[in-house]
Amino acid sequence: MKEKTLAFHRKKIVYDKNQWDLLSSIRKRAVSVMEKIADFQPILYGSVARGDVHKASDIDFFIEHMPETYLLEMALDDIGIKERAIVQATPWHLVKGAITLFSGETITFPITESKRKEIEFYYFGGAIELDDLLADKRKPGVDKRLILIKPLEDGHMEEEITGRESEVAKILNVSIDIVRERIQVLSRRDKIGRTGVYLNRALMHDESFEQVLKEICDKDSNVRRRG
Repeated sequence: MKEKTLAFHRKKIVYDKNQWDLLSSIRKRAVSVMEKIADFQPILYGSVARGDVHKASDIDFFIEHMPETYLLEMALDDIGIKERAIVQATPWHLVKGAITLFSGETITFPITESKRKEIEFYYFGGAIELDDLLADKRKPGVDKRLILIKPLEDGHMEEEITGRESEVAKILNVSIDIVRERIQVLSRRDKIGRTGVYLNRALMHDESFEQVLKEICDKDSNVRRRG
């Protein structure tokens, strides 16, 4: 069931022992992956960075710069790579590589030149680096309901962001443009639902990201324009 954006909303959530234990166990899994790919300077983003996790929370990482993909795959090999894919949300969005591990975590990274807002997207939702994760820090970010999650010592504060775009941009250290864009996108999604992605090409075992990207670019002018 998709989450709905909320009207004006401000609420303090206090974590009980079960919530702290769940957050700790999920973050331990995140650390084990981040340490394997530390040379690529990944960020952990979403609820695991903010702290407002639930049992089905995804553990998602993003690498900001285009990596040497074969080196990244080698770093993850002993964990076990389940699936590799090239994805693009719309013809105008960043083309990304995605690696899903057998343990469930996903690592995404640009395979074409990225724009500032495309990187800020991940920080809008809350993002944390390995050193801060090891120090047990949490970062503020906005969830899919358009609610700002601000970590507190005993839990977090939830606050509505609509009408506070400039303030939220400063809290998250992102541009006001990405805040406005995400409000527009997520509000529209509430009304019409989620639409499919433009590109989702799974890679075969013997294919490389670079090889498949070239093949796609040769056939698809939209992808070629971003490449």
